[in-house]
Amino acid sequence: MDRADLVEAAQRIYDEEVRARKLSAPPQSASRPPYQPEEDVEAGAPSGDDAEPGWLEDAAEAFSRYVSRGTDPTPDTVDACDALQAARIPCHLEMCEEAAQDGEVQYRWRVLVPGKLVHRAISVLDRDIFNVEFEAQWRAHLEMLSDPELRVMEPQYAFCGLYDRIERINRAYDEELKRRRLE
Repeated sequence: MDRADLVEAAQRIYDEEVRARKLSAPPQSASRPPYQPEEDVEAGAPSGDDAEPGWLEDAAEAFSRYVSRGTDPTPDTVDACDALQAARIPCHLEMCEEAAQDGEVQYRWRVLVPGKLVHRAISVLDRDIFNVEFEAQWRAHLEMLSDPELRVMEPQYAFCGLYDRIERINRAYDEELKRRRLE
Protein backbone atom coordinates (compact mmCIF):
# COMPACT_ATOMS: atom_id res chain seq x y z
CA MET A 1 0.00 0.00 0.00
CA ASP A 2 1.30 3.40 -0.94
CA ARG A 3 0.61 5.87 1.89
CA ALA A 4 0.41 8.68 -0.67
CA ASP A 5 -2.67 7.03 -2.23
CA LEU A 6 -4.61 7.42 1.03
CA VAL A 7 -6.74 10.35 2.14
CA GLU A 8 -5.55 12.29 5.17
CA ALA A 9 -7.70 10.38 7.70
CA ALA A 10 -6.57 7.03 6.31
CA GLN A 11 -2.93 8.20 6.44
CA ARG A 12 -3.34 8.82 10.18
CA ILE A 13 -4.77 5.32 10.65
CA TYR A 14 -1.97 3.88 8.54
CA ASP A 15 0.65 5.75 10.59
CA GLU A 16 -0.92 4.49 13.84
CA GLU A 17 -0.81 0.92 12.54
CA VAL A 18 2.83 1.23 11.47
CA ARG A 19 3.68 2.58 14.95
CA ALA A 20 1.64 -0.14 16.70
CA ARG A 21 3.49 -2.83 14.74
CA LYS A 22 6.80 -1.07 15.35
CA LEU A 23 7.59 -1.00 11.64
CA SER A 24 10.12 1.39 10.20
CA ALA A 25 8.88 1.02 6.61
CA PRO A 26 5.74 -0.15 4.86
CA PRO A 27 5.35 -3.90 5.50
CA GLN A 28 5.53 -4.92 1.85
CA SER A 29 8.61 -2.91 0.89
CA ALA A 30 11.17 -5.50 1.90
CA SER A 31 9.27 -8.67 1.14
CA ARG A 32 7.16 -8.19 -1.98
CA PRO A 33 6.37 -5.66 -4.70
CA PRO A 34 3.04 -3.83 -4.68
CA TYR A 35 0.11 -5.65 -6.27
CA GLN A 36 -0.26 -4.86 -9.94
CA PRO A 37 -3.67 -5.91 -11.30
CA GLU A 38 -2.58 -5.64 -14.92
CA GLU A 39 -0.25 -8.59 -14.33
CA ASP A 40 -3.24 -10.84 -13.64
CA VAL A 41 -6.05 -9.52 -15.82
CA GLU A 42 -6.19 -8.32 -19.38
CA ALA A 43 -6.28 -4.55 -19.64
CA GLY A 44 -9.90 -4.31 -20.71
CA ALA A 45 -12.39 -5.03 -23.42
CA PRO A 46 -11.37 -5.49 -27.03
CA SER A 47 -12.23 -2.59 -29.30
CA GLY A 48 -15.77 -2.35 -30.64
CA ASP A 49 -19.09 -1.32 -29.14
CA ASP A 50 -20.39 -4.85 -28.48
CA ALA A 51 -17.08 -6.41 -27.48
CA GLU A 52 -16.95 -8.10 -24.09
CA PRO A 53 -13.79 -8.61 -22.05
CA GLY A 54 -12.57 -12.17 -21.54
CA TRP A 55 -12.93 -11.89 -17.73
CA LEU A 56 -16.65 -11.06 -17.86
CA GLU A 57 -17.67 -14.64 -16.98
CA ASP A 58 -15.98 -14.23 -13.57
CA ALA A 59 -16.93 -10.55 -13.10
CA ALA A 60 -18.25 -8.96 -9.93
CA GLU A 61 -20.32 -5.83 -9.54
CA ALA A 62 -18.43 -2.87 -8.11
CA PHE A 63 -21.23 -0.31 -8.48
CA SER A 64 -24.73 -0.01 -9.94
CA ARG A 65 -27.51 2.51 -10.35
CA TYR A 66 -31.23 1.88 -11.04
CA VAL A 67 -32.58 3.77 -14.04
CA SER A 68 -35.54 3.97 -16.38
CA ARG A 69 -35.55 1.71 -19.42
CA GLY A 70 -33.50 3.03 -22.31
CA THR A 71 -31.63 5.54 -20.14
CA ASP A 72 -28.02 6.33 -20.94
CA PRO A 73 -25.44 5.48 -18.27
CA THR A 74 -25.79 7.83 -15.32
CA PRO A 75 -23.00 10.33 -14.67
CA ASP A 76 -22.00 8.47 -11.50
CA THR A 77 -21.62 5.16 -13.38
CA VAL A 78 -19.46 6.92 -15.95
CA ASP A 79 -17.44 8.53 -13.14
CA ALA A 80 -17.02 5.10 -11.53
CA CYS A 81 -15.66 3.66 -14.78
CA ASP A 82 -13.30 6.61 -15.18
CA ALA A 83 -11.99 6.20 -11.62
CA LEU A 84 -11.43 2.47 -12.09
CA GLN A 85 -9.66 2.93 -15.41
CA ALA A 86 -7.44 5.60 -13.87
CA ALA A 87 -6.51 3.04 -11.18
CA ARG A 88 -5.74 0.51 -13.97
CA ILE A 89 -8.66 -1.71 -12.97
CA PRO A 90 -10.46 -3.08 -16.02
CA CYS A 91 -14.21 -2.50 -15.99
CA HIS A 92 -17.26 -3.11 -18.12
CA LEU A 93 -20.52 -1.16 -18.08
CA GLU A 94 -23.74 -3.04 -18.83
CA MET A 95 -27.47 -2.52 -18.58
CA CYS A 96 -29.39 -5.33 -16.92
CA GLU A 97 -33.03 -5.91 -16.17
CA GLU A 98 -34.46 -7.76 -13.23
CA ALA A 99 -37.86 -8.50 -11.76
CA ALA A 100 -38.86 -6.33 -8.83
CA GLN A 101 -40.88 -7.66 -5.88
CA ASP A 102 -44.08 -6.23 -7.36
CA GLY A 103 -43.49 -8.11 -10.63
CA GLU A 104 -42.45 -5.01 -12.55
CA VAL A 105 -39.15 -4.96 -14.42
CA GLN A 106 -36.34 -2.79 -13.06
CA TYR A 107 -33.31 -1.64 -15.03
CA ARG A 108 -29.89 -0.72 -13.80
CA TRP A 109 -26.46 0.10 -15.08
CA ARG A 110 -23.82 -2.16 -13.57
CA VAL A 111 -20.10 -1.48 -13.40
CA LEU A 112 -18.39 -4.88 -13.52
CA VAL A 113 -14.77 -5.69 -12.75
CA PRO A 114 -12.78 -8.93 -12.70
CA GLY A 115 -14.00 -10.84 -9.64
CA LYS A 116 -10.58 -11.01 -8.03
CA LEU A 117 -10.31 -7.20 -8.15
CA VAL A 118 -13.74 -6.33 -6.71
CA HIS A 119 -12.50 -5.32 -3.23
CA ARG A 120 -9.79 -3.12 -4.70
CA ALA A 121 -12.32 -1.61 -7.14
CA ILE A 122 -14.83 -0.80 -4.40
CA SER A 123 -12.06 0.78 -2.33
CA VAL A 124 -10.95 2.92 -5.28
CA LEU A 125 -14.54 4.09 -5.76
CA ASP A 126 -14.80 4.90 -2.06
CA ARG A 127 -11.52 6.81 -2.10
CA ASP A 128 -12.00 8.67 -5.37
CA ILE A 129 -15.76 9.32 -5.35
CA PHE A 130 -17.77 8.52 -2.24
CA ASN A 131 -15.35 9.57 0.49
CA VAL A 132 -15.37 13.13 -0.87
CA GLU A 133 -19.10 13.37 -0.19
CA PHE A 134 -18.72 11.60 3.15
CA GLU A 135 -16.00 14.04 4.22
CA ALA A 136 -18.24 16.99 3.35
CA GLN A 137 -21.06 15.52 5.47
CA TRP A 138 -18.65 14.88 8.35
CA ARG A 139 -17.34 18.46 8.16
CA ALA A 140 -20.91 19.80 8.18
CA HIS A 141 -21.68 17.67 11.22
CA LEU A 142 -18.58 18.89 13.05
CA GLU A 143 -19.49 22.52 12.31
CA MET A 144 -22.85 22.00 14.06
CA LEU A 145 -21.22 20.85 17.30
CA SER A 146 -20.56 23.21 20.17
CA ASP A 147 -16.96 23.63 21.33
CA PRO A 148 -17.41 21.23 24.28
CA GLU A 149 -19.11 18.66 22.00
CA LEU A 150 -16.32 18.97 19.44
CA ARG A 151 -13.64 18.46 22.08
CA VAL A 152 -15.09 15.08 23.08
CA MET A 153 -15.89 13.94 19.54
CA GLU A 154 -13.21 11.44 18.56
CA PRO A 155 -13.29 9.76 15.15
CA GLN A 156 -12.20 6.37 16.50
CA TYR A 157 -15.36 6.30 18.66
CA ALA A 158 -17.70 7.87 16.11
CA PHE A 159 -16.52 5.37 13.49
CA CYS A 160 -15.73 2.39 15.69
CA GLY A 161 -17.27 0.10 13.06
CA LEU A 162 -14.86 1.33 10.41
CA TYR A 163 -11.88 0.98 12.72
CA ASP A 164 -13.07 -2.52 13.61
CA ARG A 165 -13.41 -3.41 9.93
CA ILE A 166 -9.83 -2.31 9.26
CA GLU A 167 -8.58 -4.43 12.17
CA ARG A 168 -10.55 -7.45 10.93
CA ILE A 169 -9.27 -7.02 7.37
CA ASN A 170 -5.67 -6.87 8.57
CA ARG A 171 -6.14 -9.83 10.91
CA ALA A 172 -7.74 -12.00 8.20
CA TYR A 173 -4.96 -11.10 5.77
CA ASP A 174 -2.21 -11.86 8.31
CA GLU A 175 -3.86 -15.17 9.19
CA GLU A 176 -4.09 -16.16 5.53
CA LEU A 177 -0.40 -15.36 5.06
CA LYS A 178 0.41 -17.56 8.06
CA ARG A 179 -1.89 -20.33 6.83
CA ARG A 180 -0.06 -20.37 3.50
CA ARG A 181 3.30 -19.97 5.24
CA LEU A 182 4.04 -16.82 3.23
CA GLU A 183 5.22 -14.65 6.11
